Amino acid sequence: MPQSVHDRAAEYHNLAAHAHTAAAASHGTGNLTAHELSRQAHEHSTRAFEESKRAAEAHGESAAQFASK
Repeated sequence: MPQSVHDRAAEYHNLAAHAHTAAAASHGTGNLTAHELSRQAHEHSTRAFEESKRAAEAHGESAAQFASK
C-alpha cells in the first residue's frame, strides 16, 4: 500500500528530528559525522517541507497559502 503524502511528510519530519538530535550529541566530539548529520538533518527538513506542501495541495490549499502559515 503506497504511503500517503501525510505519512511521507511525517516520516521526513521524524528523520530530521533524529538527525538533529544525533548531530547535537556528536557536536564537540571532533567527529566529522556531526557535520554529516547536520547536513542530513537539513536535507530531511527540506524534504519534509516539500511533502507537507504536497499534502496541503492535495487538500486544495495552494502552495502560497501553505507557505504563509
